[in-house]
Amino acid sequence: MTTQVIILNGGSSSGKSGIVRCLQAVLPDPWLAFGCDSFVDALPAKMQASDGGIVFAADGEVSVGADFRALEVAWTEGIVAMARAGARIIVDDVFLGGPASQQRWQKALGELGVLWVGVRCESAVAAGREVARGDRIQGMAAAQADAVHQGVRYDLEVDTTHTESLVCARTIAAHVN
Repeated sequence: MTTQVIILNGGSSSGKSGIVRCLQAVLPDPWLAFGCDSFVDALPAKMQASDGGIVFAADGEVSVGADFRALEVAWTEGIVAMARAGARIIVDDVFLGGPASQQRWQKALGELGVLWVGVRCESAVAAGREVARGDRIQGMAAAQADAVHQGVRYDLEVDTTHTESLVCARTIAAHVN
């Protein structure tokens, strides 16, 4: 089956965004990229830090409410509609719900060709990147490093702990058909 969608799942500061940019450069066809950060940034300000929206706790824990979930479904369906219309799509996501997050994508994607990629990074390295970025709540990377992968099935896994984004992207690209 032809790969129409690549979904990267990994914790905060694991290196997904860098891999996405490199994938767009190394894949022969044009691929659109969409990330959960863009989705969160698109939310109305009143949904950030509200029970119905998304809340980032001081320790890095993230919780989401019903309004967030409803908009997330619409966002997911919109991305899937673009893939069904012929666009090749790369999604950068954080499966806070583990297998339930993957199942939501699987249900929406149906029979589309998907390459599921786990992006791993040692907790301490991701935490160091988080501090260097300066735009994340400290603790988020460590809390998510392993949790987002529990119960999730992948076609391929890459580890950015000691491997550059471009090398990871080339590994992923070799699995795209």
